[in-house]
Amino acid sequence: MRVLAVVPAAAIAGILAWAEWMHWGASTRRLGNPPSGPGRQAIVVLGCRNRGSRANYLNRYRVRVALRSVDPRSTETVLVFCGGGVASDVPEADLMLDYARAGRGYDGAYLLDRHSRTTWENIANVVDLVAEFDTVKIASNSMHAEKARAHLWKQRPDVAERLVAERDYRFGEITLVKPIAGVRGIRALRPWRATL
Repeated sequence: MRVLAVVPAAAIAGILAWAEWMHWGASTRRLGNPPSGPGRQAIVVLGCRNRGSRANYLNRYRVRVALRSVDPRSTETVLVFCGGGVASDVPEADLMLDYARAGRGYDGAYLLDRHSRTTWENIANVVDLVAEFDTVKIASNSMHAEKARAHLWKQRPDVAERLVAERDYRFGEITLVKPIAGVRGIRALRPWRATL
């Protein structure tokens, strides 16, 4: 009986360890080579399908990633909230902004992209907004952020050169989301695998 209990536990532990490893690796890839020092920083916060009138679990997580990724040494910081009303009438960008301000006390500068419906559109709609900044960060789970960075390298490599790591990876955080995001990330990044 103990063996029967150990096998599923070992399988679950293996899946969770694989997901942690995948997310850690994704958090270090497709970064640029910006000038030294943070200078003016833009943090792009990617939205996730959100029903209702409040930011869901994943969107709240992405806002927290953005806020903890703010470099206090920067001369200017702007958060760029992305996402249209994919699953409701309220744009995800507005829901995340509301959470950042009311739920997390953010009172800094922000920009909104209320029209994008995909990660590709997130990047396409904000690239001109962030092009003037010295450093660019993309806030999401690590696998999704890597996908967005790949899109930026494809769309505007000159801006992608300014990509720096955000603080998206923490061991044991969003543990149950990571395996699903890992599988989805592998599929999404397949076209860019050769450029890792």
